[in-house]
Amino acid sequence: MLDDATKRKLTARLKRAEGQIAALRRMLDEDAYCVDVLLQISAAQGALGKAGQVLLGEHIRTCVAEAFASGDEDSREEKVDELMDVFARYGGLGR
Repeated sequence: MLDDATKRKLTARLKRAEGQIAALRRMLDEDAYCVDVLLQISAAQGALGKAGQVLLGEHIRTCVAEAFASGDEDSREEKVDELMDVFARYGGLGR
């Protein structure tokens, strides 16, 4: 479960990304220069990436830490497997 401060951080980052995506739609409607659109796409990806970093950090501090503190080997292995999957998908590992 996320605490209120983390939810606020995530909400702010997602609102930023929403604004950047809305700007992308406007840019396309207005036939903006391709490089400008690409830069705006990069900015939106960056905002989403930062939201992911915040969420991943909170997951490690809470869910993963609790699994390790519990002493339950199955729970620990599950969390490690989850993290490896996240890193492979979003961290470029295994690609």
